[in-house]
Amino acid sequence: MENIPNRRELIDRKKLVLAINDIAEKYSPNGIEFRGALLDHMKSVLADGEETVKRRFLATNKGRPAMYARSFLIDQIIRTLYDTAVQHIYRLSNPTTEEKLSIVAVGGYGRGELAPYSDIDLLFMFPYKQTSWCEQVVEFILYMLWDLGLKVGHSTRNVNECIRMAKSDITIQTALLEARHLWGDQDLFSEMRQKYFKEIVSGNSKAFIESKLQERGERHERFGNSRYVVEPNMKEGKGGLRDLHTLFWIAKFVHGTTEISRLVELGVLT
Repeated sequence: MENIPNRRELIDRKKLVLAINDIAEKYSPNGIEFRGALLDHMKSVLADGEETVKRRFLATNKGRPAMYARSFLIDQIIRTLYDTAVQHIYRLSNPTTEEKLSIVAVGGYGRGELAPYSDIDLLFMFPYKQTSWCEQVVEFILYMLWDLGLKVGHSTRNVNECIRMAKSDITIQTALLEARHLWGDQDLFSEMRQKYFKEIVSGNSKAFIESKLQERGERHERFGNSRYVVEPNMKEGKGGLRDLHTLFWIAKFVHGTTEISRLVELGVLT
């Protein structure tokens, strides 16, 4: 994540946790009153953070810092929701090895780039079979995010499913390339990343490049196949943002890195 100035102006997570603890003392965490009070408070915190992101953008006219700031804001919201779920609502006194959950940001959100109307793409990952505890925690987080008015894309898979599906689906393969551990079990995420680079990335550069170039060609056909259209699609059209992303994805895959700074060190980018 890029350096973000004055993060607590965006969201003070320590203060937020204390407020949630107070709500949990006032209402039963399993009751509807608790969730209602929690949602109201989270809406206020999110609105204040979004307003701060907007104000900073209008003061500087710089888009990238605004994307990084909003990504950080949503990171903290999701982390707080997870902790609320596992500490107050679905607390386990003696968790099994299956009752682990890792929350992973993918897509543009995985890069830490979250524009005002971008989807928040999440992968909820567990070790083996999904337990009722995992399902309850995931549902709690998702319903809270939706009730907050956020656009959320999500998938729920175990580690082996992630790798198996990435082998046959270039979209999933690309999404996992820029996956970022957000919260929860770090070891699960590390296991997935190790398998991803060993089984998906290693020795498969040519196939990945061919697939991404084919994908690019098909996308260009859908959007006019010209960089000189009168009203271009700045994201999907020829020469647009998605073409730039494609270059980055290919470079990252070929050189086995997720960091742009590493590509600069290697002389791939200047």
